[in-house]
Amino acid sequence: MKQLKTHIHLPPRLPSLATVREFLRRVIEEYRWFRPMRYGLAIPEERIDPNHVDHHELMAFYTELKAICVAGRTDRDFFLLHPAKPDVPPYTGAIIWRTSISEAVKPSWRNAHLRQVLEVMRLMGSPLAQSAAEGDYTLKNQRMVPAPDGLGSMEEPTVRDYGEGLAGLFWRNFFGPPFVRMFGERLNTLPAEFKQDLGGGIVLVQPYELPTQAGTPEAISRERQLIEHLGSECFYEHEHHRKPIRAPEFPASPEEWVRKI
Repeated sequence: MKQLKTHIHLPPRLPSLATVREFLRRVIEEYRWFRPMRYGLAIPEERIDPNHVDHHELMAFYTELKAICVAGRTDRDFFLLHPAKPDVPPYTGAIIWRTSISEAVKPSWRNAHLRQVLEVMRLMGSPLAQSAAEGDYTLKNQRMVPAPDGLGSMEEPTVRDYGEGLAGLFWRNFFGPPFVRMFGERLNTLPAEFKQDLGGGIVLVQPYELPTQAGTPEAISRERQLIEHLGSECFYEHEHHRKPIRAPEFPASPEEWVRKI
């Protein structure tokens, strides 16, 4: 079954415990992304009673490990919260939400997805969110290179994080203030059928209606047209494997980030 991946990028700081608690409440109790059955990290093995979710237990797990994955009965549905930590490079934290791509066929689901991603971005102070067919997301964010020992090959990221620029355009691209400032007038003059001002400095760019269209000749052509309009220097150049030469400007410290994002 094909999967839809929504990647909500996080700022280079740990969110407050109150923010994490509110995030868990929203996605489990209010948004109901899926019926929660398990939690943990890479392999969520701890059981959850979906009729009586113990948020104190989930918060205790997160507080100790500073990350948490909550999953449904199968691996079709899960979300992973892993913020950036002080001892790792900046701009690497994220919320990853995965579900069946068939959900996006329903207009009501697409409307809810847009609203919920926007609300989570605002809650977490996210500068960027992207949603795509998982294969399309992986294709644009990873590439195979020879292994250092000369034996076989390995994956490496096309862009390490959003501080290096963008790996491409996807089904839905939620650009926060740093990206809106970077694109400037080019974003303002993008045809209205491909963009939507969501308020609070966040703009949605959506090249096509459904994530299942990714990879079709029409979708590829549309992505290229929009990238040229926004500025190809802001995006990874896949044909020649060149990193973006232009990236957003970000605050130098977490404290300044809170004031400016």
